Amino acid sequence: MSITLDLRQAIIHKVHGQSKEDLRGMIDGSVDGPEAALPGLGAVFEMVWKDLDSAKKDEIVSMLHEHLKSVTPGSLTGGQ
Repeated sequence: MSITLDLRQAIIHKVHGQSKEDLRGMIDGSVDGPEAALPGLGAVFEMVWKDLDSAKKDEIVSMLHEHLKSVTPGSLTGGQ
């Protein structure tokens, strides 16, 4: 019998039960890390996004919009 998990389920399974410090380490280790870590960050961000109110979502979108002004396509190291 084989068990099939979709990517979201696999990521949630991997981080479920971790301490706050472990979660922070996973996020810090994924930012500017290998591209293979990006789906994990996306799944974690999705969980947070679903729990945000409209004002917080607007704040994050504004922050992202401002950050994108400081980078050029092909270079994610510009700006701040």
